[in-house]
Amino acid sequence: MNIRLISDADFDQVWPIIHEVVQAQETYAFDPQMDRDSAWNLWVKLPRATFVAERDGQILGTYYIKPNAAGPGDHVCNCGYMTAPSARGQGVAGALCAHSLKAARELGFSAMQFNSVVSTNQVAVALWQKHGFEIVGTLPKAYRHARHGLVDCYVMYRSLG
Repeated sequence: MNIRLISDADFDQVWPIIHEVVQAQETYAFDPQMDRDSAWNLWVKLPRATFVAERDGQILGTYYIKPNAAGPGDHVCNCGYMTAPSARGQGVAGALCAHSLKAARELGFSAMQFNSVVSTNQVAVALWQKHGFEIVGTLPKAYRHARHGLVDCYVMYRSLG
């Protein structure tokens, strides 16, 4: 698996991943009616950098990295990760997370924070904990899950020092 910066052409494979994840309404608080242009802006144009994981020309997953806040808070970064449904359970998200921790350090960030990890996404919660993140807060009933109704979200954080 190769992890590299996204190219414009890669978005033809990334957009269906984003679309499916957003439509499921299980992990991301993005508008399920999001169109391709909005997804491009959110996932590629606005972040500091966006990466893809690929194997043999097939995009397996993607992540972005950006400051979590502006000004005095811009030393803490935020990332978002998505894995293609066909690639789940193959270590893609873990590889993306490890890559993002290294990239964050190289970009000068001193910490990483996830603002809203849906509590029912137990695979992600466990993976982030495996990579050193701690749950530092709980947002009660902050997410309208498509199957479970209102569920909690976690704020997860780790220092990069």
